[in-house]
Amino acid sequence: MDDSLTLLGFGPEGWGHALLNGGLMTLAVSASAFALGLGLGTLCAWARIAGSAPVQRLAQGYGVVMRGIPDLLVIYLFYFGGRQIASTVAKQFGHVGPVEISGFAAGCLAIGLLSGATQAEVLRGAFHAIAPGTLEAARVTGMGRWTMFRRIIAPLALRTALPGLGNQWQSVIKESALVSVTGLVETLRAVTVAANSTELPFLFFLAGGGIYLAITTVSGFLFRIAEWRSMRGQAATTGRG
Repeated sequence: MDDSLTLLGFGPEGWGHALLNGGLMTLAVSASAFALGLGLGTLCAWARIAGSAPVQRLAQGYGVVMRGIPDLLVIYLFYFGGRQIASTVAKQFGHVGPVEISGFAAGCLAIGLLSGATQAEVLRGAFHAIAPGTLEAARVTGMGRWTMFRRIIAPLALRTALPGLGNQWQSVIKESALVSVTGLVETLRAVTVAANSTELPFLFFLAGGGIYLAITTVSGFLFRIAEWRSMRGQAATTGRG
């Protein structure tokens, strides 16, 4: 037991710093990918709702492709495929040798694109949950499209979408483990290196599970607080009625 605590600690023989840095990298990858997915999902959802027929088909095709390809394959495509394309292009300009691609950038882009397809459906469903009379009343008062989006659509849709977005955030955290195939030292990569170095895989993979569980537990708590705060006004209105 003492040996285990020493190996997991922050002393000279411990792997605590490596595991902590891996956990922070997991958060960085997840947050970046989720933010990218939220932006893409918002655009895609709006394209499905208000776009022209070709734009709607394009947005729908994006969702079908991203949801139909395994996550790991998309990461491979962006990292290894991107490196091959970059090396081919660089060769045209006289560069000799392979061109390295950032594992962080490739992972964030791949997971962000995958997440965006799911977030688009969450946001689209949240928009359709808004009562038509609410939007009609906003139009009658003379609200422009941007003002209506900012004051009516975004707050109401976000309130409905929060549970789905919370679930998607949890999925992004777990998908971030796949980025370890690029060599990026996030949680899974850190515990794998520690397990191989110490020949104690059970200890370090259990520690890795604890790190992911801590992140998802705290995240779930924060999303529940956000949901509660977003529903306070609605609950007060219902109570008065």
